Amino acid sequence: MNQYIVEQEQGRKHQHRLSHGDRSAHQHVHIQDRGGIHHHAHHSVHGDDVGEPLSVHHHHEHRKAATILEMIRESELPERVKARSLAIFEVIAQAEGKIHGISPAEVHFHEVGAMDSIIDTIGICLGLESLGVDQLIASPVPTGYGKLRMAHGLYPIPAPATAELLRGIPLARSHSEGELTTPTGAGVLKALVGQFGPLEHIMVEKIGYGAGTKDFAVPNVIRVLLGEAKAEESTREIVHVLETQLDDCTAESLGYVMERLFAGGALDVYFTGVQMKKHRPGTLLTVLCQPELTSRLEEILLVETTTFGVRHSVWTRRVLAREFVETETPFGKIRLKVGKSGGDVLQSTPEYEDVARLAREKNVPFHEVYRAALNENKTMSYSNKNQSSSDSC
Repeated sequence: MNQYIVEQEQGRKHQHRLSHGDRSAHQHVHIQDRGGIHHHAHHSVHGDDVGEPLSVHHHHEHRKAATILEMIRESELPERVKARSLAIFEVIAQAEGKIHGISPAEVHFHEVGAMDSIIDTIGICLGLESLGVDQLIASPVPTGYGKLRMAHGLYPIPAPATAELLRGIPLARSHSEGELTTPTGAGVLKALVGQFGPLEHIMVEKIGYGAGTKDFAVPNVIRVLLGEAKAEESTREIVHVLETQLDDCTAESLGYVMERLFAGGALDVYFTGVQMKKHRPGTLLTVLCQPELTSRLEEILLVETTTFGVRHSVWTRRVLAREFVETETPFGKIRLKVGKSGGDVLQSTPEYEDVARLAREKNVPFHEVYRAALNENKTMSYSNKNQSSSDSC
């Protein structure tokens, strides 16, 4: 069973679904926000107050992106909270750096760099961790409309950094004038959301409400719905893909990089032989990962390989609901990974480590243990089907 939370807020419309892979029941959060994610924090580079109206004169603390990232890395936060927090600040710094033509590490944050705003951003990640969630899904994003006066002049909404962060993210019709999605809100979406789509296959259990202070054309209210989703349904999700081609890396170094990438949380890593320029045989290194890990894994590729750049794309994939079952074989117990769709078992694969361990312990060929596990699983599935048929008569 998958657990969801749905949130709705004034003029903002976002949906996030999160699943927790560490429990038997996948935890999900789905947030609906009727107009945009609005975090009352604006960014500036080298004190330019980008995103803040000129008529407002505040004196806020400025921090370099590199300083904030180092603070988070050296903190005692849980590892996944660190990864998500770093991912949010990294994507915002990359967008601001691109807009201003400077290195992301040199970006200065205004307001969002203040300690209270850092805590707000990390608080989002701590909340996700306390809920036990690991995948987010969001609806198309309303940004608002109109113009916003900033230090660099009058700009159309969304602001430049927000627009950069929303590249590749579907936008929705905006019902309210004004800035509904700021760079911080867009950064949360860019860094953490793995899929954009509607709320479905959920049984609501709990509901909560919260109201904001700003007036828009629609109610400024957040609604949170907590419920369970059907675990047996196959789902379509977004996966991020990193690629780079190499013609001057040794086999040993590539093997080491693969280990580092898997240790860093990659979903999959694989090599493909390719023909490169100047008639050189090369290797296409492909990494599949969740959105919040893209920056960390890109860093590994840039540091540990000879590449000068990494391509980053976003794909969708349909995945089966997965669970582990244990089967008894003549050689011992073996776990099987089972893939289901609509309650039907479509795939069943013995766990490699269990098969290899028993093959070594019993001194028998690997394929014999593997076949035994599959045969026992087929027998068990057949018995279960017969039992179900008998019960229904």
